[in-house]
Amino acid sequence: MLWKKIKKHQGKILLLLLFSIALLTRLYKINSPVADWHSWRQADTASVSKYLLKNNFDLLHPRFHDLSIMASRQENPQGWRFVEFPIYNALHAGFYKILPAIDFDVWGRLTTILSSLMGLSFLYLLVKKVWDEKTAFLTGLFFALLPFNIYYSRTILPGPLAVAFSLAAIYFLLQYIEVKNMASLLLTILCGAIALLTKPYAIFLIAPPCIYLTIDQLWQKRKNLPEILKSSFPFLIVAVLMIAPLFLWRLWMKNFPAGIPSNIWLLNAGGMRLKAVWWRWLFYERIAKTILGGWGVFLLSLGLTAKRDKKADIFMASFLIGALAYLVTFARGNIQHDYYQLIIIPALCIYLGRGSSFLLYESKNKFYQWPAKLLFAIIFIFTVGFSFFEVRGYYQINHPDIIIAGQRADQILPLNATKVIASYQGDTAFLYQINRPGWPVITAPLEEMIDKGATHYVAINFDEVTRNIMQDYQVLEKTDRYVIIKLEKRQINPSK
Repeated sequence: MLWKKIKKHQGKILLLLLFSIALLTRLYKINSPVADWHSWRQADTASVSKYLLKNNFDLLHPRFHDLSIMASRQENPQGWRFVEFPIYNALHAGFYKILPAIDFDVWGRLTTILSSLMGLSFLYLLVKKVWDEKTAFLTGLFFALLPFNIYYSRTILPGPLAVAFSLAAIYFLLQYIEVKNMASLLLTILCGAIALLTKPYAIFLIAPPCIYLTIDQLWQKRKNLPEILKSSFPFLIVAVLMIAPLFLWRLWMKNFPAGIPSNIWLLNAGGMRLKAVWWRWLFYERIAKTILGGWGVFLLSLGLTAKRDKKADIFMASFLIGALAYLVTFARGNIQHDYYQLIIIPALCIYLGRGSSFLLYESKNKFYQWPAKLLFAIIFIFTVGFSFFEVRGYYQINHPDIIIAGQRADQILPLNATKVIASYQGDTAFLYQINRPGWPVITAPLEEMIDKGATHYVAINFDEVTRNIMQDYQVLEKTDRYVIIKLEKRQINPSK
């Protein structure tokens, strides 16, 4: 009797198990301080969240701890931070405000985890609607367990939230086409607008599937011009209203040029696009090796060549087209930063799921089925295992001294009117640990920086610059791991 009940609800049980595994794997090292891989980008994101909390959720004036010229090449004394619209940061700060018993940084990671689970939900629903439930489960399995996606699904970054709302927008547009439900159309606009505001790169994930769906609907009515015009109106409204908030945000950003990081270099700095280095870094080092662990390339290739329903296959191919267009457009950005590949993870998982489904279920030869299942199990285990071998170093805290020094500086330095030089080769993770505005590197003669408001100097490297500052200014605290120095105009240490 129990077995029959399990058999009856097998799909729901497997889905629950999938989401449970996805959640548990993302909780790994959730208490880690913001000093792991890409800590500078995580620190900048978390910093905006902290300032939102401090400034009563002023979403139109996002700020962060970095006052230097490093990001925008302009003086930034107010610490403006104008990149994506701070939806992710509002969620992060909002969750902490509701339940402050949980650590602020942990809430940042939990915000991303919840975003990733939302993305998993809509990816599953999309593939189930377009292909079938088994392929949807396998697609979700890879999205849940690829170590690369697991790591970035628990970092303090807005990418997973943008992916989740992008997939939601595509799903609701499909829903609208099926049932002509106005609520689905409104949800498409809302989710798409949030995705683009969160990460404008999401246009490469949203646009190709939506364009295909629009063309397909209009093509079916190609012999009836009035009907084409009538049918095209909702899609036009979707496109305009989806993009309008991003356009307005970009206009508003221009009022704060010091807060806009230089970004033209992301396109093709160094002229690497489609050169050998581009192919090697993106398709071998990142996709084949790091994300797929080498072994997953077989299932991906199988998924790319497997055929099913022509319309469904073209629709899914639009995800791949968007991913390739993204890699080509932001050639240098994708080579420079591996977290940029978050946008292409849904496309990879779709074809991994399709290849796995083809291997497991599309042979009518019973003798072939058991070897196919064994082969899939081996490939899946090796894909996850070898990928984790590549990704495991991402979790490491390579410089724990910045945490120790940062926490101590946060304890002894005044909260107000304190601006710190946290010398750490321009990495803002150290500045974030100190929890004070300031500079992550010395950008001018020290006297000039004191004139700009620098009140303290904190360092973990006892290089020549630090030793000279220790001689000329008051050392508040020194250990073998860090030094905290008070900076005052023309104050010389009497012991010199």
